[in-house]
Amino acid sequence: MNSENANNPLNEDNNTTEDLHEQNHKHGFFSHFHGHSHTHGKVDPSTIATSKGLRVLKWSFIGMMITAVLQFIIVFMSGSVALLADTIHNFGDAATAIPLAIAFILARRKPSKSFSYGYGKVEDIAGVIIVFLILFSAIVAGYESINRLFNPQPIEHLYAVAAAGIIGCIGNEIVAQVRIKVGNEIGSAALIADGYHARVDGLTSLAVLVGAIGVWLGYPIIDPLIGLLITITILKIVVDTSKPVFTRLLDGVEPDVIDNVKNIAESVEGVCEVTDLRVRWIGHRLHAEINVAVSSSLSVEEGHEIANAIREKLLKNLPHISGTTIHVDPSTAPGECFHFVPILQKAATNKRT
Repeated sequence: MNSENANNPLNEDNNTTEDLHEQNHKHGFFSHFHGHSHTHGKVDPSTIATSKGLRVLKWSFIGMMITAVLQFIIVFMSGSVALLADTIHNFGDAATAIPLAIAFILARRKPSKSFSYGYGKVEDIAGVIIVFLILFSAIVAGYESINRLFNPQPIEHLYAVAAAGIIGCIGNEIVAQVRIKVGNEIGSAALIADGYHARVDGLTSLAVLVGAIGVWLGYPIIDPLIGLLITITILKIVVDTSKPVFTRLLDGVEPDVIDNVKNIAESVEGVCEVTDLRVRWIGHRLHAEINVAVSSSLSVEEGHEIANAIREKLLKNLPHISGTTIHVDPSTAPGECFHFVPILQKAATNKRT
């Protein structure tokens, strides 16, 4: 049995009707139960999550742009390269909201025949763009810092530079808290990474304050050195944010997610065991494909009810899941589910016999 969610691109009246249908296919002496269940009349949780993400991106973009513009004015007045590096990074941080917002908007489109899983993967592509934007800001900041190290220039308005560092720290931390909070709520790796990116930006803004104090104490070389320190910090962000983004792009998933799905499915009454399981992120939503073994004496309707119970329990306990495909196999004997035993395990069984 396959039990799928409402994201069926071939169902034209997806949001207005309830359709339960079953098929029975014969394989030898055993039957496979195929059923599809769709939940209608409810607001799609992925739509709510996308709306939350867009609101956060809009206001964080505005906040970061205001912060960066204020800092840029002070850079023009003071000539601080450390502040310039931080300002460039803050402009880049604001710009990362644009590809992510585009991805969230595209994710609202309904699945089609060509894109039967929808357009959620665009969010992962946006995450890759964000990583490269962060890398670009590191290159620019590093170049300016090295140039100022060999071509020093006087820094003026140190109090303004210090104030700009404080403004950058506060602005980034506010944006970081909001992005991380909502990113965790909706399951968006790209938004969470962008939030931690903003948080580290706040710390680099404090580094600007330290640089201003160093210049005030008579050590102007501290300013470009702080700029280089910020560059190294940005490069570390690139490394840290790349891993989850590229993992999801390659359909990777956290091991504990697999364990949770397996445990939930096996806790449903009537399930002998989970014989095959695949889970992947599609944007900020999870899709699970599960094979379970049940008693071969069950009817098609009873098998369908078990698949439905699994789906409902997954949706209840794993908030990021928006799609499930559940296949029910009859077990050949109590505790034995031969049909979907992995090939290597089958070979070992045949060798022993």
